[in-house]
Amino acid sequence: MPIFTIETAHDVPVYRLRSYEADTVDKACRLAVEDEDWSIRKISHDTPGETFVSGIWEGTGAPHSARSLPVPSQYGDTMRRKARHFEVLLGLLKIFTAADPAAPELALWRRRAVSAIAKAEAIMAAARDPKGSERDA
Repeated sequence: MPIFTIETAHDVPVYRLRSYEADTVDKACRLAVEDEDWSIRKISHDTPGETFVSGIWEGTGAPHSARSLPVPSQYGDTMRRKARHFEVLLGLLKIFTAADPAAPELALWRRRAVSAIAKAEAIMAAARDPKGSERDA
């Protein structure tokens, strides 16, 4: 039976509390986001993110000396999974809005859209990818 070395991770929130003087909430948020001084950062060990697979290698040796395998989407980081799928959904929307409603290739794009919707629903439910969705994403 094959053996795989799996690297898992979870993100730990790093935050800071700092006051900003500004005319509006928007300007205060901009100052906070653009502030590069993280010398007062704090780590929230009580609220780690989900555990996700960040790497897979064949065998038991040092992970980076073996052939790396692709991580199935449903085991990756959910935020990255959503971001990647957002691109697929946006592309489909662009095709539908630009396409001639009578175009014969529209049926192909409808099937892809149904598959993309099923995957989006799986992502939102923290479930496995539907069968066949990996080729469309």
